[in-house]
Amino acid sequence: MIGFQTLFYKEVLRFWKVATQTITAPIVTAMLYLLIFGHVLEEHVQVYPDVRYTAFLVPGLVMMSVLQNAFANSSSSLIQSKITGNLVFVLLPPLSHWELYGAYVLASVVRGLAVGAGVFIITAWFAKLSFVAPWWIVVFALLGAAMLGTMGLIAGIWAEKFDQLAAFQNFLIMPATFLSGVFYSIHSLPPFWQGVSRFNPFFYMIDGFRYGFFGQSDVDPLVSFTIVTIFFLLLASLAIRLLKSGYKLRH
Repeated sequence: MIGFQTLFYKEVLRFWKVATQTITAPIVTAMLYLLIFGHVLEEHVQVYPDVRYTAFLVPGLVMMSVLQNAFANSSSSLIQSKITGNLVFVLLPPLSHWELYGAYVLASVVRGLAVGAGVFIITAWFAKLSFVAPWWIVVFALLGAAMLGTMGLIAGIWAEKFDQLAAFQNFLIMPATFLSGVFYSIHSLPPFWQGVSRFNPFFYMIDGFRYGFFGQSDVDPLVSFTIVTIFFLLLASLAIRLLKSGYKLRH
């Protein structure tokens, strides 16, 4: 496990050395979202009974920050290693594909949760929150961070330059995140778009996470947990297979 521990430490140190960019900046961005949307819509929108819009918005912003930063950590690490040529120093040691996967994804989870915790600490001052089912909060935060860390790993393996990675993030990750119910309930959408939203796994992550705070959600949390777990296992299997084959890494 020395190789796994060393790679994990290296990945955590990589984003921690530039914490202003990797942790502080996303927290400030989430706070701006809260101030703008909360100020404009606080008196005009109420999604759940007895839940003000600002309170509804906070869990969505926290989870959005967790997902986006978990993806950014593993994807940026791999693409930077490819372009600078130092990926060879990761591939030369006798690390198994399981150790590679575990180190990259676990470091992504750490960064995602660190940013999410920071966003929660800052934004919770602006809203009154309850913790109806804290177990679901932990489960969906961990599962969501691991899933996006895995997606980032796949994107980093596939991409050969920053433009390709940016396309993956701008045309897949960002739309899926913003159309997942961060700022609204899908029940406020027309029936067609409600159906479309149910094909978005990000929706189930955020909806299940929000249930942990309010005990209210658009979908049963067990259903959300099952769907997210299936997507995570499929993505993890693909990532491990790519690492084992050396696709765009060793060949």
